[in-house]
Amino acid sequence: MFEQVYAPLGNVYVSAIFAAIPIAVLLVMLGVLRTAAHWAALAGLATSLLVALFFYGMPADVAASSALYGAAFGLFPIVWIVINALFLHNLTVETGRFDVVRDSLASLTTDRRIQALIIAFAFGALLEGIAGFGAPVAITAAVMASLGFEPLYAASIALLANTAPVAFGSLGVPVITLGGLVAPIVGNPDANEVTNALSAMVGRQLPLFSIIVPGFMVYVMAGWRGMTQIMPAVLTAGLSFAVTQFVVANFVGPALVDVLASLVCLGAMVLLLRVWQPGTAWRFEHEPASAGSGGAASGEAPRAYGGETGTGGGRSGSARGISPFQGFLPYLILVIVIILSRIGDLFPGLPPALNFTELLNLATVEFPWPGLHEQVVRVSPIVPEPSPYPAIFTLNILSAAGTVVLFAAIVAGFAMGAGPGTQLRVYLRTLDQLKLATLTIAAILAIAFVMNYSGATSTLGLAFAGTGLLFPFFSAFIGWLGVFLSGSDTSSNSLFGPMQTVTAQQLGVEPALAGATNSSGGVMGKMISPQNLTVGASAIGQVGREADIFRLTIKWSLVLTTAMGILAMIQAYLIPWIIPSMGGG
Repeated sequence: MFEQVYAPLGNVYVSAIFAAIPIAVLLVMLGVLRTAAHWAALAGLATSLLVALFFYGMPADVAASSALYGAAFGLFPIVWIVINALFLHNLTVETGRFDVVRDSLASLTTDRRIQALIIAFAFGALLEGIAGFGAPVAITAAVMASLGFEPLYAASIALLANTAPVAFGSLGVPVITLGGLVAPIVGNPDANEVTNALSAMVGRQLPLFSIIVPGFMVYVMAGWRGMTQIMPAVLTAGLSFAVTQFVVANFVGPALVDVLASLVCLGAMVLLLRVWQPGTAWRFEHEPASAGSGGAASGEAPRAYGGETGTGGGRSGSARGISPFQGFLPYLILVIVIILSRIGDLFPGLPPALNFTELLNLATVEFPWPGLHEQVVRVSPIVPEPSPYPAIFTLNILSAAGTVVLFAAIVAGFAMGAGPGTQLRVYLRTLDQLKLATLTIAAILAIAFVMNYSGATSTLGLAFAGTGLLFPFFSAFIGWLGVFLSGSDTSSNSLFGPMQTVTAQQLGVEPALAGATNSSGGVMGKMISPQNLTVGASAIGQVGREADIFRLTIKWSLVLTTAMGILAMIQAYLIPWIIPSMGGG
């Protein structure tokens, strides 16, 4: 068995420099050399293996097994949900339903700034709440690109908007996972009590950023003046989402935070636009400006570039004779199917015949990953006492979000009049569209798992944690690092949540703050995670331009993470009464 060593060079800070080499390779190749994401990911993977072998002394067979385990996790469930989410969108384009969605949005406003708030922020949060992973970025980026948004802005805005809801994504899975891991450490046998405390704490951090993010999005698109021109819409989107997020996170629990907040936000935006419109409908430089109310009379929203979609080249069908309800029907089917698949989590105690969640889970298969499961030993302070590092691969064939989205897409396809032949053709086109994205995501997750199992990720976490009184500030960057590597707030919480809790106890900081900040800070890394950059680039037909998207989002990621760290410092030392107790010993 391989026992992890977190300071292989004798000093944790010196060791952290070498542990960070794979991350540095990724950042330099994406941000400086502007290399395509798949080449940057492959170079990072090779570097991570060399660091694991020569600096951490990881056996070659264990290192190889960890890389394969990470690649497999990248393919399922992550790539699986991205493929099927884009398949659904491509079907709406193929059948002409997207024309109706576009025209319906144009009837609300032709202002690109407000369309971004509705699609990327509000609708994206709904997708994050019910599905998570790459679905919100994939679908909202594709929708905006097809509406006529500049493709790179579409992806960047979708990534930026995806920060606010991520901690409560996929019906609260990141916070629920963190609560289950932290409960034994704080000595509380009631994992639900710990989870609710963490939910409340995250709900006392992220709402501030939910108010800020809509303005950030519009500022990136149109500058400060362009943002102030639609301040009523910016404040309506941010405040309606933030207030609902705070209330539900603190008084209901993590599962429904995003779903309810996004629905309230969508409703508030629709009501606002009935009584207010910007004086001039803002467009991109390649589009003519549209004066007036910004409503239907202001002109038709343009089609995507070259008359084709930004999602794989399929041509839009005719929208004639299709009602708005029929246009939005695919998304309604998606929401209904996903909620039905999670109904057991939403309503515990349902009769077995109605608990579709439990029925779908019957097909779940779990097995230890060969050559890796419990072959690595984690030691203090990452864990309270030496323990084998599990490596269990979960193949939840029917209950996986990707499978549920695929089923919804097939049902929606038939409802839209797309027969089996059309659906197969569109699905094959979607697979071709995502071939490089698949390679990138598999390689990125392989890097993350090699670093996790070698101990390199823990070295970086401990270097941050060794900052003493500044630990609450750097706690946000620890979560940021975890999401940057894995693309998942759930994975970041699994990786660093226990370590952050242990460190907080040692420093006399309330553990709920450290755990929540890991999750809240982690969401800021979502917009620069290479796997999410790849999803965004693929959705807009811009594979190979991930570096350009990275350069647009990296500064905002660092600014927002820094702001989260400052907020954590204020909560830790100036207003500690705001931090809920997780109970236990």
